[in-house]
Amino acid sequence: MQMRRMSTDDGRTGLSEDYNRHVHYHSDTEVVGVDRKSFSGPMSVSGPLNKRGVRKGARFNIDGSTSGSVKSSLSNNNDEYVEITLDVREDSVAVHSVKTANGVDVEDPELSLLAKGLEKRSSFGSSAVKNASAKIRQVSQELKRLTSFSKRQPMKRLERTKSAAAYALKGLKFISKNDSGAAWAALEKRFDELTGDTNGLLPRSLFGECIGMNKDSKEFAGELFDSLSRRRNITGDVINKEQLKEFWDQISDQSFDSRLQTFFDMVDKDADGRITEDEVREIISLSASANKLSNIQKQADEYAALIMEELDPDNVGHIMIENLEMLLLQAPTHNVRGESRKLSQMLSQKLKTTHYGNPIRRWYEDFKYFLQDNWKRCWVIVLWIGIMTGLFTWKYFQYRNRAVYKLLGQCVCIAKGAAETLKLNMAIILLPVCRNTITWLRNKTKMGVVVPFDDNLNFHKVIAVAITIAIGLHAISHLTCDFPLLIHATEEEYRPMQQFFGDQAENYWHFVKEPVGYTGIIMVVLMAIAFTLATPWLRRGKLNLPPFLKKLTGFNAFWYSHHLFVIVYVMLIVHSIKIYLIKDWYKKTTWMYLTVPLALYTCERLIRAFRSSVKPVKILKVAVYPGNVLALHMSKPQGFKYKSGQYMFVNCAAVSPFEWHPFSITSSPGDDYLSVHIRTLGDWTRQLRTVFSEVCQPPHNGKSGLLRADCQGENPNFPRVLIDGPYGAPAQDYKKYDVVLLVGLGIGATPMISIVKDIVNNMKAKEEEQNALENGATLQKDKTGSRSTNNFRTTRAYFYWVTREQGSFDWFKGVMNEVAEMDKNGVIEMHNYCTSVYEEGDARSALITMLQSLNHAKNGVDVVSGTRVKSHFAKPNWRNVYKRIALNHNGSRIGVFYCGAPAPTKELKQLALDFSHKTPTKFDFHKENF
Repeated sequence: MQMRRMSTDDGRTGLSEDYNRHVHYHSDTEVVGVDRKSFSGPMSVSGPLNKRGVRKGARFNIDGSTSGSVKSSLSNNNDEYVEITLDVREDSVAVHSVKTANGVDVEDPELSLLAKGLEKRSSFGSSAVKNASAKIRQVSQELKRLTSFSKRQPMKRLERTKSAAAYALKGLKFISKNDSGAAWAALEKRFDELTGDTNGLLPRSLFGECIGMNKDSKEFAGELFDSLSRRRNITGDVINKEQLKEFWDQISDQSFDSRLQTFFDMVDKDADGRITEDEVREIISLSASANKLSNIQKQADEYAALIMEELDPDNVGHIMIENLEMLLLQAPTHNVRGESRKLSQMLSQKLKTTHYGNPIRRWYEDFKYFLQDNWKRCWVIVLWIGIMTGLFTWKYFQYRNRAVYKLLGQCVCIAKGAAETLKLNMAIILLPVCRNTITWLRNKTKMGVVVPFDDNLNFHKVIAVAITIAIGLHAISHLTCDFPLLIHATEEEYRPMQQFFGDQAENYWHFVKEPVGYTGIIMVVLMAIAFTLATPWLRRGKLNLPPFLKKLTGFNAFWYSHHLFVIVYVMLIVHSIKIYLIKDWYKKTTWMYLTVPLALYTCERLIRAFRSSVKPVKILKVAVYPGNVLALHMSKPQGFKYKSGQYMFVNCAAVSPFEWHPFSITSSPGDDYLSVHIRTLGDWTRQLRTVFSEVCQPPHNGKSGLLRADCQGENPNFPRVLIDGPYGAPAQDYKKYDVVLLVGLGIGATPMISIVKDIVNNMKAKEEEQNALENGATLQKDKTGSRSTNNFRTTRAYFYWVTREQGSFDWFKGVMNEVAEMDKNGVIEMHNYCTSVYEEGDARSALITMLQSLNHAKNGVDVVSGTRVKSHFAKPNWRNVYKRIALNHNGSRIGVFYCGAPAPTKELKQLALDFSHKTPTKFDFHKENF
């Protein structure tokens, strides 16, 4: 170490010759002349301070024993000196006073906060502070931090308006509300559990788990641990409970200044009070990793340069804490007008749960709302149950008046009544899956006003339940009652039965070997298989089964087992012909029930086969996107007319010649091609992706999008694809509403994308139509065959796309950019939500938020989605979404269309009901789950 002679305040000479005896600091500040000896008492530090720190030679004065000096290379003739007096003890350093050179107390709250920071940051604990030299070293380091702010002209402190202050309180939270972080008592308990085997020392690797951060934030928690340790001069990768308490007090501090300083310390790894571009790059990579944003991680260099360009316009090579403060405290620009604020408060008041003291009144209100919301379903179910009840009653009393009643009694009446309902349900269960018929009725008639076509599959499942119940009643009545009575009847009792059953049976085998017996057993077995494999747990493969059983479940098993119905209907017809108690053919009514539905369904299947074979499609483009999504663009067959929101079936013989799978159409009716986006979720979709990947090998650069250039255009090597459709879906009714809320979850955005494109195309067509009428031109038919857009009512659309993965936005990047460019009138408001990113205000996503704002302002591109549509983080607050739409369209009827996994359905539907019941704005909810 360099030897230096200097004069102390009391005239003695101190020689800085040994690192262990004296403390020497690099850069522009050094502490010298402090002997390694114990002392206690007040110490004064004086020097020029200009708002942000010591400017020139600060001086230490220690009670009568030791003195030293802090020298700064900075100078400013206009600087004003202040004196900070510290009380240095064996185990603590406390601020005694902060005064100017004239002895006047300093009133600057900012300077007082920094001085208090010396006191807080200097508390080590008896185990860490063993001598005064260490105390002086720490204090001087803090003074060095203060002096570092003088490296550039101080920026004016950002004036915190009321809105900015409120916004600040929501920002830079180190513990998310979704994490398990709790009060100190819970944290202490978790600490004890984690340190049971480490003698009460918490390792760095378990710090995140201890404070309640999830496993995905392990690296972020490690950096937070390091920054908190640096501030307290803690070396090593373990801390005790006392130190953890200090850490917790800092990260749970609710003041924005404390949060800002903690975040700044995380970035400022060398603790010099400045942030360099390398440090910015490192924290960008860390934040991107914690939020699963791989694209941002790859472009960390570019985004670090962007931040430095914005916050370091003078190119001094670093940014300061006030720069971050200015950026973070930019409050949202949109303000709620006074009138809207009052409406918002009124809505909030109306939406509060009403507690009725009278249970009868509560039941009445609930029943009234239930009928209002479900009247279409109610009348269909009531009619269906009424018909079944009538048939059961008719058959029951019919057999009470027959000779068999004397021996078999109620059993035969119940069996025959259940059989009659079974005939009805075996007939009408085919109607809800006659998709062509339902689509025609939906599109060409007004029956949709009173018939809930959207519930066709739900009605199909309800009928299946009724069939199960009827089979149970019918089989149990025969097996446990009728057959035992016939077997054990006396000769006299059985004599009237002989004309129906022949010779008296001696055991059950007599009935089983007859056609009525074995056809009944075959039907029960086959229906049991089909019903079991159709349950959601087995159809979606959710059960954890052994490998050999796993192969027997999934969509393929459901698909093939459902086609056993062909055998079931054959057995049902044979069963009905060979029944014991009816001999005249015209009294055997099963064929009467089945003729029309079977004929209709047979025609449906023939039409499907004929239509798909005569309407071949050519693959125009193939693309594979992140998230295992395969996009197929194909030629549109002549005469193929569809509506946005509808779906079609796709078949690929190279995968399976018999399987047809439904997919939403993502192109709009105005496009000259058809497109579908298929996510790999099962065996068939996985094999389909493999087949096309073999034709189109992915590029070496690994980018998403087109697999290879020759995959755009006709390729003779493409596998043959057949389509069948289009078929009606709930989302196609969006044109009935002036305002629509479109919600897509993951790949569920596919029908919504088609609707968004269609809305833009229709708005464009309307403008062209108006211009043509003004010029006196004749309207020409568009690509959809329509001559006018008068039936198009939608004037406002809100599109919310929620997805887990950043790469998902690549699926429809082109569409979103096109809509953002074409929608000049702001008809469509698009919101992208990436749930892998922590909610706005969380410290783990703070830098992503800053980067997003800077890049969107400069380049007009969102860093998360890569589109012109700015993304939001975490999950939407659906209540606020509904509330804002209700405020913007007071008294309107809003169409809400959701497509995706079932999880959010309940919340979205309940909010639609609540707002419809308690506000003037009505929300009609439509869903399509997969």
